[in-house]
Amino acid sequence: MYSDDVLSGRHSRRRPIREVSADLDVVAETADGAFCGAIVAHGQAIVAGERRDVVTLEDHRGRRRDFPLLPASFMIDGELVTLVRPSAVQPAPRQTQRTRSGSVAVAGVRAQVAKKGRIWVEGIHDAALVERIWGADLRIEGIVVEPLHGIDDLSHAVRTFAPDKSARLGVLVDHLVEGSKESRIVGELRNPYVLVTGHPYVDVWQAVKPASLGIDAWPVIDRGRPWKEGVCEALGVSDPQQMWRRVLASVNSYTDIEVPLLRAVEELIDFVTSN
Repeated sequence: MYSDDVLSGRHSRRRPIREVSADLDVVAETADGAFCGAIVAHGQAIVAGERRDVVTLEDHRGRRRDFPLLPASFMIDGELVTLVRPSAVQPAPRQTQRTRSGSVAVAGVRAQVAKKGRIWVEGIHDAALVERIWGADLRIEGIVVEPLHGIDDLSHAVRTFAPDKSARLGVLVDHLVEGSKESRIVGELRNPYVLVTGHPYVDVWQAVKPASLGIDAWPVIDRGRPWKEGVCEALGVSDPQQMWRRVLASVNSYTDIEVPLLRAVEELIDFVTSN
């Protein structure tokens, strides 16, 4: 009934590497975890002196790389697999889907465990707006956005966080213009693993395009008066929270946001996710 080889049973129970058809739109990750994306094309290339089938992967940010179809060189949903070239002619790929930030949307990719790096913003409204536009990108990258509730103690907060190569820190600052209080605070920071970007608007509300909100322009508020209070009165809204809900609801994609904020957040994401 049993073999004389006591180890033979162990060998027979080893799970074989499953072969998976490299169909278009399949989301795969390289076995070393260096790249993840959807299959968008097939081809051939010379690898180590041999002609081999290759696939082109496109990640959520639109970057493309070619990889040879070598045994056990890809992961799908955490399982090590061997991708093989489909035998049937593939249909034309579906129209590329985009996230609200304009990045390529990659279906089936789970959010990563949060990295040590962080992006700090000044307040709850800043965090909510960043989440609305870049939330999908940040979850895939494993980056957490945290509100600071003001930057008066920014230098102390940075020292406490202790940024380093494995824990980069990005900071988004409102009203970062020459001669402002914010610019003086930011000027005190000296750390190669910290990047501060900002926009010129008094409040992040103002980074939403007026046309998206259905108004001709943001009201001009006299200096010394609380900006949000003045805006609400000028627009006939009694409750700032009601106004904020209106602002946030008007934002459906990056096209509803002014360029300075778009550029500032994209720079922070690139910085915090760089190796």
